[in-house]
Amino acid sequence: MSFTLNDIALLLIALVIGMIFGLMMSGRGKYRRAWRDEQLLHRQSVKERDARIEAAEARVRELERQAVPVGAGAAGVAAASATHERDDLSRIKGISQAQEVSLNEAGYQRFEQIAALGAEQEAALEARLGLVPGTIVQEDWRGQARTLETKPAKRGLFG
Repeated sequence: MSFTLNDIALLLIALVIGMIFGLMMSGRGKYRRAWRDEQLLHRQSVKERDARIEAAEARVRELERQAVPVGAGAAGVAAASATHERDDLSRIKGISQAQEVSLNEAGYQRFEQIAALGAEQEAALEARLGLVPGTIVQEDWRGQARTLETKPAKRGLFG
């Protein structure tokens, strides 16, 4: 039995078509199901992550409401703890984040407290913060605090 070139070409074409059809039928739906399962697992993990983040943020908000600074200045602490609020003292030009923490530890949490500073208190704060004497007056912290006390804080991108 001899095959002609046309017979061999037809057999090869039929073989290739059969292989392609067989491959299509053997994995039919299997990969689609695997993809759906993977998507479901991903959605579940995202929901769990979001729930953990929300729980952590709620805990942080609760701790911030209960936060009372440590250190001297009992009068300032009493005033701040009565309302559980602090002003962002770093909005005053010349006060860094680290200096704000030091001010909070010293009992200064509100703009009105900075606005009511006396000369002795200024000198003590300058020494505590490691500032050159006269810096608070030169940068007009009291004037800025009075201005910020009357102006509501602008909500930022993350606030």
